[in-house]
Amino acid sequence: MNAAQATPVKYDMEVVRWFSIAAVIYLVVGTLLGVWIAAELAWPSLNFIPEIAFGRLRPLHTNAVIFAFGGCTLMATGYYMVQRTGATRLWSNGLAWFTFWGWNLVIVLAVITLPLGITQGKEYAELEWPIDILIAIVWLAFGLNHIMTVAIRKTSHIYVSNWFIMSMIVMITYLHVVNSLAIPVSLATSYSIYSGVQDAMVQWWWGHNAVGFYLTAGFLGIMYYFVPKQAGRPIFSYRLSVLHFWALTFGYVWLGSHHLQYTALPDWTGSLGAAVSLAMIIPSWGGAINGMMTLSGAWDRLRTDYILRFLVVALAFYAMSTFEGPVMSLKTVNALSHYTDWTIGHVHSGALGWVAMVAIGALYHMVKKLWNTEMYSDSLVNVHFWLSTIGTVVYIVAMWVSGIMQGLMWRDYDEYGTLTYTFVESVFAMHPYYAMRAIGGLIFHLGTLVMLYNVVMTVRQASAARGAAAVPAQA
Repeated sequence: MNAAQATPVKYDMEVVRWFSIAAVIYLVVGTLLGVWIAAELAWPSLNFIPEIAFGRLRPLHTNAVIFAFGGCTLMATGYYMVQRTGATRLWSNGLAWFTFWGWNLVIVLAVITLPLGITQGKEYAELEWPIDILIAIVWLAFGLNHIMTVAIRKTSHIYVSNWFIMSMIVMITYLHVVNSLAIPVSLATSYSIYSGVQDAMVQWWWGHNAVGFYLTAGFLGIMYYFVPKQAGRPIFSYRLSVLHFWALTFGYVWLGSHHLQYTALPDWTGSLGAAVSLAMIIPSWGGAINGMMTLSGAWDRLRTDYILRFLVVALAFYAMSTFEGPVMSLKTVNALSHYTDWTIGHVHSGALGWVAMVAIGALYHMVKKLWNTEMYSDSLVNVHFWLSTIGTVVYIVAMWVSGIMQGLMWRDYDEYGTLTYTFVESVFAMHPYYAMRAIGGLIFHLGTLVMLYNVVMTVRQASAARGAAAVPAQA
């Protein structure tokens, strides 16, 4: 072993620490917003002023959980994994700090503009054009730093997690820029360059691939690093992980049109989206099985390793939601499910069960490594696990039942060929399930508060230990 190999690498981890703490805080805030807007649907009197009405806070909730929590998690884990797998420091620590402050500026601007009703009205792309430009700049800085760190790696191999992160970076740049092309008419108003059905097609090409590359590819990169690390075992099949990567990267971009069945979009485009959606079950389940089989011979660890529980249950939800989505894209199923709460249940089985669970497991793992300590309370990690799992199940079951009931009520006719139920009657029938959803979301949110407390106490514990070690012993 030469001297360079023998010398341990001093990684740039301070920015990772800040991103990790920010992610935990945004998880608490984002889920609190989700609970509030769920309560607003169950009890409409809570919509008492425009700035906190459902229509204003719902996009703030989605931006908080997807871009604030999800973005900080992706940047924390991306910067962490690329250094560890490449045995090198970041290409530019200064650029990493630029992404931290730039990304948080985007989040602050979202908090200001969305409650005021300043929005483009496009799903997952609500922020107005000046903020869109800032997002592109910060995201390109993150991408450049990550890719250049891969380029200067000390290892010969590029681990598959980095391929997933780089795929996400390239595709989200392309998707965000093309979908956000607009003609500004003032600082707070713009109009999309696309019109009518073309705008809808481009929007859902972005909308579904924000799920496909941002919330799936990026978090699969997290899974492929942290599941083997937490389990203390190599990934079950590296070849399968590479096959998973290429199939997902080339397949996912075709799926967006399945959101627009039974609309003005040409029929063949919806059929194509549904066909490719069904085909994507195969690589998705291959990836889920790959992660699960990594625990072969180590399943007993789930009795005591609560962080590993988060990661494994996340894989189960990933398998379930990547089967449910393609089935819902089929025209016969879509005729029942479209515009109903079933879609909301599907989204949250992926968002809470897959994305949040795998992110939480990774954050717990990183907190221990970043501060070189054990968690303040493993019991609280276990409490958080059960609150997250129970809250997710209550939420999605409520929406599944509500959504299927909605679809059946909307399409039910009497013997005279008229609708059996008015729309108002269908809304009234949803109330118990809306209340149930709010309770499920509240349970999940309580788990995030437990996590924040546990992480803060862990950091304080580590800081106190370092302080005590720095004090010289008294004679």
